[in-house]
Amino acid sequence: MRLANLNGRLAVVAGDAAVDVAEASEGRFAADPQAVFAEWDLFREWAASLDTSRGDSFSMEDLGPPVPRPRQVFAIGINYAAHASEAGYPPESAPVTFTKFPGCLAGPVCEVELPSGTVDWEVEMVVAVSRETAGVRREDAWDHIAGITLGQDLSERTSQLAGAKPQFSLAKSFANFGPTGPWLVTPDAFDDPSDLAISCSLSGETMQEARTSEMIYDVPELLVRLSRVCRLFPGDLVFTGTPSGVGNARSPKRFIRPGEVLVSDLEGVGRLTQRFVAKGSGT
Repeated sequence: MRLANLNGRLAVVAGDAAVDVAEASEGRFAADPQAVFAEWDLFREWAASLDTSRGDSFSMEDLGPPVPRPRQVFAIGINYAAHASEAGYPPESAPVTFTKFPGCLAGPVCEVELPSGTVDWEVEMVVAVSRETAGVRREDAWDHIAGITLGQDLSERTSQLAGAKPQFSLAKSFANFGPTGPWLVTPDAFDDPSDLAISCSLSGETMQEARTSEMIYDVPELLVRLSRVCRLFPGDLVFTGTPSGVGNARSPKRFIRPGEVLVSDLEGVGRLTQRFVAKGSGT
């Protein structure tokens, strides 16, 4: 099942059409895409018999972030061995954990204003939590995942590295620095949700390309580690880390320029498209 945020309303996507959940359920489930996580099991039961043949066509530009207002957004750094190497970290180190503030979330197609000339790309698989979770066991972890989506952890490297200690969260939370989508796909839609091709390209040049099975800490392990410390809530997001190929690790360094387009892909999920404009020229 694919769940979308279509003009601020929860929709089930089938093919090129979308079914409005509030209308199809006659008000049983709210139009608010965030509200569905509070009734996730009941919603899944209802959606299993939903007639998706009567959906309406839609435009990708009308899609918002599939999880628009998560209570918590966890982000994982240094979770692919090749990226650990290019960033100067030992691959056996514990995953770096920070947050992207929810106000930075955006839909799959958007314009991003560059606050500086040092904005970098980081394509990531993102998972949404389906139920309140504390101390989850590894073997139960996927049962606590509502779905998988695609995200970009856009990063402004100057402010990230300006102080005595890195400012990960602030530097990664400018407006539209967390595009996600195009929809949330339930894990049962994949042959193997832990092994998906992921990539991004900038101005037509491939910058990152990997498989999510190359993660040092897979999704179950991340949930185990996070839920040992934090109580996870329905609709929380976890950005699971980026592969190698970021601009800050290149020689010479390569950052996003005004006018460039960043395209990100995740197998079985879909595509994000971000167009970048100079500071002060946003439309």
